[in-house]
This record gives sequence, C-alpha cells and structure tokens, in this order.
Amino acid sequence: MTVLFHCPYCGTTVKEEESYCIKCGKNLPDDMHIRLSISRRSKKVWLLPIAIIILLALSTGGFYLFLDHQTTDAKEFYFNGLKSAQKGNYEQARNEFKKAYEQKENFPQALNAIEFTGIAMKVQNKIDDAAKELAKQEYQEALNLINETESALKNYNGSVVKKLINEIVLTRNTILIEQVKNKLQTDPEISELKPILWEVESVNSSEAEKIATNIRNQIVDYTYSMASEQLKVHHFSDAEELVSEGLIYAPESKKLISLQTAINSERVAFETAQQRRIESAITTAEMERKQNKNEAVELVNVKLMNNDQGKLVVVGKVKSVATIPINTVLVEYDLLTKKGKKFKSNEVYVYPDTLYPDEIGEFEFTHFDIDNKADELKVDVTKIKWYTES
Repeated sequence: MTVLFHCPYCGTTVKEEESYCIKCGKNLPDDMHIRLSISRRSKKVWLLPIAIIILLALSTGGFYLFLDHQTTDAKEFYFNGLKSAQKGNYEQARNEFKKAYEQKENFPQALNAIEFTGIAMKVQNKIDDAAKELAKQEYQEALNLINETESALKNYNGSVVKKLINEIVLTRNTILIEQVKNKLQTDPEISELKPILWEVESVNSSEAEKIATNIRNQIVDYTYSMASEQLKVHHFSDAEELVSEGLIYAPESKKLISLQTAINSERVAFETAQQRRIESAITTAEMERKQNKNEAVELVNVKLMNNDQGKLVVVGKVKSVATIPINTVLVEYDLLTKKGKKFKSNEVYVYPDTLYPDEIGEFEFTHFDIDNKADELKVDVTKIKWYTES
C-alpha cells in the first residue's frame, strides 16, 4: 500500500526524501509521522470551504424560502382584501391590504389598494349620509353629497370602482325620482310640469320613464284642449304655437301631430273662404256704392191738392233704399196741364233731412202763385237728388 506524505503547512503531496515543500517552500519536518498526520488535517482544511459553501447555500435557500413564504402570505391577504372590497366591506378590505403590505413592503398594488379603500370608505359614508338626507326630504343636500363623491373616484378604475360608481348613480337617481314625486304631489301647473319633465328624463330608470310618460300625457292633454279652443275662434297662429310648444315635450304625440294637421287645413279653408267673402264684399260694396249713388231713393207717391185757402199744394213721400244714411233729399217736379203741357217746374226738400235705410220721408210745397184747382193739373217728379255721409 502506498503511503502519501503531505506538507503540514499547505497540504501539498510530497515525497519521503524531500526536505522542502515544492509549493510553499517551507522546511518539511523530519518526523514522518507528522507528515502523515498532516494529511488528515489538510483534509479538514479543504473541507472547511466546502462546508462554508454548503452553509451559505443552505442559508440562501432558506432566505428565499422565507421570502417566498412572505410573498404567498402577502398575496393571500391581498386577494382577501379584494374579495371584501367587492362585497363593499371597505374597512375590512383595508385591513387585509395593510397586512399584505406588512408582509411584503415592495408591494405597490397593496399600497394603492390601501389608498383606494380609504377613499372608498369616505365615499360610502357620503352615500349613507345622502340616504339620511333623502329620508328627511332634504333633496338638494342629498344631491350635493352625491356630487362630492364622483371627483374622488376619477383616478381609479376596475370592478370595485365600477360597483361603487353604480351605487352612486343609483342613489342619485333615487334622490331625483323622490324629488320629482314630491313636486308632483303639489299638483303643479302645466308651466311647472315642463321643467319637471326635463329633470325626470335625465334619470335612466323604468320608474323615471313611467313618470315622464305621465307628465307628457298631461302636457299633451292640456295643449290639445287649449289649442282646440283657439281653433274654434279661428286663432290659428295661437293654436299652432301651442301645439308646436307641446311637441317639444312630446314630439311623437299622434294626438298633437293630428291636431297640427287639422289646424293647417282649417287655416287654408278659412283663408280661402275669407278671400271669397272679401271678394264678395267688394262686389257688394261696389253695387251698394252705385245704388247709394244712383238709386238710393224711390218715390212712394206724389199728388196735388188744394188747401183750405184754395192754394195748390204738392205733397208726396219717398223711401230710402240705400244701405247707408242719406241726407238733403231734393225732389224736382213739373206741373203739367191735362194735355201734358208743362207750365211750371219746382223743387222741394224732403223731411226729415237724414233718411236711414228703409226710412220714409215726406215733402210738401204750396204754390201761392197758382190758382188752379188740383184736378185741372198733373204733377210729374222728374228727378230726386241726395247726399251720402261718406
């Protein structure tokens, strides 16, 4: 069996006859036992680095195992926080996110989640406060609280944020609907219903749509009734204006659209008839003008008689067939012999001075210069003249 000798200083293998170590250069001991025992010691020296390496490896592995364990716990706390946040338990979620961050400080998601849940708790508190104000019918205060919540969430997104925003929208819609219901209980005028309609139409819900439909029906019924009254008295522009305004609030109302068509038809028919009436009136007026100018008076009768003194008297009556008052009616006549020979002309005014349509006027003239008997002469009315007031 071969015996190996080693340098007791560096552990290098040496030969029995060598006095110096070929590696470190030191004197080798003469005692060979020392050279032999050194070989075992050198093994321990070589084992030391290996042991240190193994120890470091074990330590590093343990450290990473420790870090891995921390990460696992942090993730578990984080996902527990997400579950609580999705259920609306923001305080509990915040506590879970804090635990996650304590387990793993280099965890920005957990830090952001802690910040968000703090804001979410404030938002939820405002929503709860708004509900309390709503219960007291303090609608504007409730809306103010809700409006304050939206800006707080503008920098966040995700399912939890969406759920919170949906709750904000639902709360606002509830407040607006309750506010509208409260206003409708006071039986508002039509002019007050119109702005209420705009309010309720801004709410996206089936209940709001029912309320809006009811309000629109009230506006339509009122508009139809008022416009129909204006149509009866031929106030077409007023009727059309009412219908046009009503269609702003109920643009698809068949009732108002039909009435609008009727107004236009009635307007055309009335204006056509009106034009015909005007044309007829013009024609009639021209005829009347000619009549009043040329044929306004007709002779009812005229005769000769002698008065108590034996003087010849001409008496008669005329009638106004004019359409307007006439005045200063003058009757011209001739006195004739039995043979028809004219021997005197004269004129006499009718009284009263003004004759109204269908009124009878009289005239009378005594000839003091004529001694003839009435039965010896004849009278012939040759002309009647008059004046009109226009």
